[in-house]
Amino acid sequence: MKLTTFTLNSVSRVGIITAHGIIDTLSLKQLPASMPEFLTSYLDNPEYIGELVNRNHTYIDIDAVKLEAPVPRPGKFLGIGLNYLDHIEETGKDRPKTPTVFNKQITCVIGPGAPIHKPRVSEQLDYEGELGFVIGKRCRHVPREQAHRVIAGYMAVNDVSVRDWQARTPTMTLGKSFDTHGPTGPWIVTSDEIGDPHKLDIKTRVNNGLRQSSNTRYLLFNCYDLVAYLSTVFTLEPGDIISTGTSSGVGAMMQPPGFLQPGDVVTIEIEKIGLLSNPVIAEPEVNNIWVR
Repeated sequence: MKLTTFTLNSVSRVGIITAHGIIDTLSLKQLPASMPEFLTSYLDNPEYIGELVNRNHTYIDIDAVKLEAPVPRPGKFLGIGLNYLDHIEETGKDRPKTPTVFNKQITCVIGPGAPIHKPRVSEQLDYEGELGFVIGKRCRHVPREQAHRVIAGYMAVNDVSVRDWQARTPTMTLGKSFDTHGPTGPWIVTSDEIGDPHKLDIKTRVNNGLRQSSNTRYLLFNCYDLVAYLSTVFTLEPGDIISTGTSSGVGAMMQPPGFLQPGDVVTIEIEKIGLLSNPVIAEPEVNNIWVR
């Protein structure tokens, strides 16, 4: 099942994408209206929701709506650094013994087609194509062998990074959290449709040029490892996003560096999920918002 948050007539809600169009979950009685709650309901009773979908005969044309970030405001948005061996090699850093975890502030989240802003304060805007997963159950101390039971689904993530600001703090958070620097989507594909998430081809293109090409089998710490590790420390909640890291081929490691410029389009393609594509524009002057 493909799950989206979409906007129609200035109202946003959860939708199910089918071959015939989008099913508005508000038309399916007794289902939650928010994505985090819907993910929990789906994990609790996928057969029931599947039956409701199969009985539904009302569809909205996908071209008539705007697809938003599947989880517009996650409680947590966590990234993992240095999680592909080839990326570790290209950076010249040591192989980590435990996952390298950082925060992306949730105000960075945008959806498919939304513009990535090149900030006025940096020339080092970079892309990172990644597999992301979304938590569907509130959980703590999850054994690795049970981790699949709390993951609701998977999507593409562009861990957009401002490299000079990333270096300003050991946590990397500043360089990972500029507004618009968290594209997610194009939708969430539920775990039952993905099967093994560690056998997926993943590619990143800038315009027509292939920059990254790998497979999730090369993850150093895979999705289940990360659930077990993170839930040892804190509670994971429905709607939390974990982005699993990027492979080699980032712009900062190219010779000369291949940083993003206004006019570029970044497209991440993940097997069984689809394409997440976002244009790059100069940061608009309208962003000058401050309180006197």
